[in-house]
Amino acid sequence: MNFKRNAAVLGVVAVGAMTLAACGSDNNTASSSGGSSVASDATCEGKTSLSAAGSSAQKNAMDNFVSTYISVCQEKGKDVKIAYNPTGSGDGRTQFIAKQIDFAGSDSAIKGDQATAAKDRCAGGDAWNLPLVFGPVAIAYNLDGVEGLTLNGEVLAKIFSGGITKWNDPAIVALNSGVDLPDEAITPIVRSDSSGTTDNFQQYLTTASNGAWTKGAGSDFVGGVGEGAKGSAGVAQAVAGSPGSITYVEKSFADQNKLTVAKIDSGAGAVELSEETAAKAIEGATFKSEGVGDLTLNLDSIFGTKAAGAYPIVLATYEIVCSTGYDADTSAAVKSFLTSAANEGQTGLSEQGYVPLPSNVQDKLNASIAAIG
Repeated sequence: MNFKRNAAVLGVVAVGAMTLAACGSDNNTASSSGGSSVASDATCEGKTSLSAAGSSAQKNAMDNFVSTYISVCQEKGKDVKIAYNPTGSGDGRTQFIAKQIDFAGSDSAIKGDQATAAKDRCAGGDAWNLPLVFGPVAIAYNLDGVEGLTLNGEVLAKIFSGGITKWNDPAIVALNSGVDLPDEAITPIVRSDSSGTTDNFQQYLTTASNGAWTKGAGSDFVGGVGEGAKGSAGVAQAVAGSPGSITYVEKSFADQNKLTVAKIDSGAGAVELSEETAAKAIEGATFKSEGVGDLTLNLDSIFGTKAAGAYPIVLATYEIVCSTGYDADTSAAVKSFLTSAANEGQTGLSEQGYVPLPSNVQDKLNASIAAIG
């Protein structure tokens, strides 16, 4: 499936066509492309104002979706407003359950007690997790004269739990034949704030470390070592200024700070992080439920990939919606906006460090969006 050209411009915001509530400094600048009109299956029907909140990791992607959708609807003679507040995944889920927003963005699927509570919010219907945004997580490091470093899940688990403390540790040397690694201390830089990126990175370590990571996962870093920095921008800037350091951070922040990024060897050879290698891991993703509806991912199918040329550390952000229980106008508007985001809205995401949806995931997502009641 080919992505349609994004004709939206963020200048639309200045004339008041959109209300975008964005807060905090942990954001990159989103971009969108000017040009010809946008072809879209979005109807622009339903209520003209939607509200959402949650994951800051998808904030720049959401900017792209919103600006594109405004352009689509203006060409259909309709003005729409979408407010997205990047308050964090946990807050987004809380606001969704409390009926304060129409949908939530979350780096973790809604589940357990929150999923049960969401049934009340959705008038007895289930809340669905729809993966709309994928962003690779870079392993960024600052080691003078060393480029193209290769690491794997087991070594990373030991670095971030204190089992490996020197750059010339035999386990790192074994992965980097011919590379002159210094007898220098490793300084892990970790998120000091609760973060979906931390949760996903620790889930990756749990899956890919051959048992070396025993700490578990969660939004707070549990490795017990390292120096903390707040937000994606904070850890990236800390590594940029700290020789011998290493961190996990979204690719866009690593690029912005011109950080050196490690290759990952999952057993089929070292794989460099790129849009194509991350997309290959996503293409192989499986879902906890087959068919149309909830699309919660089996993250092990990504983090544990053994496919040659697949980069495994990829964060997925879900849009959490009611499968049923919306009033008719809200249902129509949510479906219309997400249809646009899943298709023409994907254009331009790679420029911001995200990975556009592979066609097999895009097709499943479109089917589930259409099934929202």
